[in-house]
Amino acid sequence: MRLLHTSDWHLGRSFHRVALLDAQAAFLDHLVATVRAREVDAVLVAGDVYDRAVPPLTAVELFDTALHRLADAGVPTVMISGNHDSARRLGVGAGLIERAGIHLRTDPAGIGTPVVLADAHGDVALYGLPYLEPALVREQFGAEKAAHESVLGAAMERVRADLATRPGGTRSVVLAHAFVAGGEASDSERDITVGGVAAVPAGVFDGVDYVALGHLHGSQTLTPRIRYSGSPLAYSFSETDHRKSMWLIELGPDGAIDTAERIDCPVPRPLARIRGRLDDLLAEPGLARHEQAWVEATLTDPVRPAEPMARLTERFPHTLSLVFDPERGDDDPLVSYATRLRDRSDQQIAEDFVAHVRGGAGPDGAERAVLYGVFDAVRVDAAEREVSGR
Repeated sequence: MRLLHTSDWHLGRSFHRVALLDAQAAFLDHLVATVRAREVDAVLVAGDVYDRAVPPLTAVELFDTALHRLADAGVPTVMISGNHDSARRLGVGAGLIERAGIHLRTDPAGIGTPVVLADAHGDVALYGLPYLEPALVREQFGAEKAAHESVLGAAMERVRADLATRPGGTRSVVLAHAFVAGGEASDSERDITVGGVAAVPAGVFDGVDYVALGHLHGSQTLTPRIRYSGSPLAYSFSETDHRKSMWLIELGPDGAIDTAERIDCPVPRPLARIRGRLDDLLAEPGLARHEQAWVEATLTDPVRPAEPMARLTERFPHTLSLVFDPERGDDDPLVSYATRLRDRSDQQIAEDFVAHVRGGAGPDGAERAVLYGVFDAVRVDAAEREVSGR
């Protein structure tokens, strides 16, 4: 069975205030064309269809068009909600839409009920695990604690229990939206840390033939049977070196992965990160290849030059991000606040603040636990508001 694995469309998202709707439409054109040209048997969409819980109307219209085109192609599509999606909104009309071969899996209660497809070698059971907010599903799943590993482990127990009731030789596929240990993150994913822990071990998914993951935006192979497709477009400059693609997976008669091919996605405009003093960037011949790219420029001039953006855009008209990192020592008081906070989590920043106001003594274990609890409570409150519609 030939499966096309994609995820993290983030419909409605922009890139440094540049609208990406046309680029997202071009990707969906490419997706449908690939489905037809490569005779795909099923499309797997592993979450974050939209960029936010209440997407703009233009994004909803684009999604609606994509569903119609996939249904017209006659190829079943299995789709789960991610942490950016509103599961309730995405799942509206799921029962009716399923009649057209589009299977929306947004309700945790349905995890143990697969979409069953068949080919010449028998059945393939596809299980959709929507993003599971631990604090909201712990009791429903009877998980030991409100943590990603616990709730995903409980969800997979339901999957394995259902699979055990099916005819021998039934192959299995799981779609999940999670941060699995060994994956490499970028700057554009929303933090899903719970209690200071975001990653779950790959062993949680033991017992199934293929795991189609979403959440991380880089295409990655954790094991031959556990893969991230990555996002089809770059959503931050940290993805400058990403090759954006989908996975075309051939699931063999015995459940083995016969082939795994990367299908490249259209690139609306390349990304480039350049760094140096302004005059050097404007004169360096080797940077000519970036003149039509979306550019993030980091200026290292000791003193901020006059009108840097205007001067940069004369050579690099698509400069979107300007960063200042002056050539100074780490102990220089003029080192920017943003530089000192770069790559630090909210938890780390809060702990640094405690150390600062105490004159050097950071929080102890009990205080760190309080901080973890506060950050988790804020995130869970936002999730509960979404679920309840408040």
